[in-house]
Amino acid sequence: MSLETPPSEQIQAYIASLFAVEDEVLRQIREQTVEQGLPQIAVSAEEGAFLALLVRLCRARRVLEVGTLAGYSTVWMARALPADGYLVTIEKSAVHAEIARRNFTLAGVEGKIRLLIGQANLMLKKAAAFAPYDLIFLDADKEGYPQYYEWALRHLPSGGVIAAHNALWGGSVAGNVSSPIIEAVRSFNLRVARDERVAAHLYPAGDGTLIAVKK
Repeated sequence: MSLETPPSEQIQAYIASLFAVEDEVLRQIREQTVEQGLPQIAVSAEEGAFLALLVRLCRARRVLEVGTLAGYSTVWMARALPADGYLVTIEKSAVHAEIARRNFTLAGVEGKIRLLIGQANLMLKKAAAFAPYDLIFLDADKEGYPQYYEWALRHLPSGGVIAAHNALWGGSVAGNVSSPIIEAVRSFNLRVARDERVAAHLYPAGDGTLIAVKK
């Protein structure tokens, strides 16, 4: 007998209650992001726990994040790094970056993090100095994903992982609705699915994370 569990808020809450429990620091970072008026585009606790698991699964020592916001996902990943690991994160907004710095200190992970402030296409040139990376997490402008993806493949070893957030874009990628950003996400998903340089899959929790492992 084959069983299939349809997604639901109840199932998501069950999984999160067991495997994505926030401590006081993570809860504070998430809640303050709302209070400080930042865009509500950060990963969920379940997605953060999944990213931390990816860091451990690929035994990452060097991680790159494109899109810091308030540093919620950054803290999840930084905590999963070994003692000699480090994470480079890129944030285009100086205001968001300052909030993230405070959150890194609050979480006690500031020593593991190098924060680069500026447009991603420019900051990637600086980030190249810390390459190769073991894991690269994309959570920035979706139209830029193809460029960031190609950069990531050039700066990952075989077995390195790319994780791209918002791969479902609220579920719209599977429907008939169209807009420039929806088409950008659809196009990127298709591009990775057909790319023979990687083995890929789409993890559906939250807003979906596309995972690609370089062959």
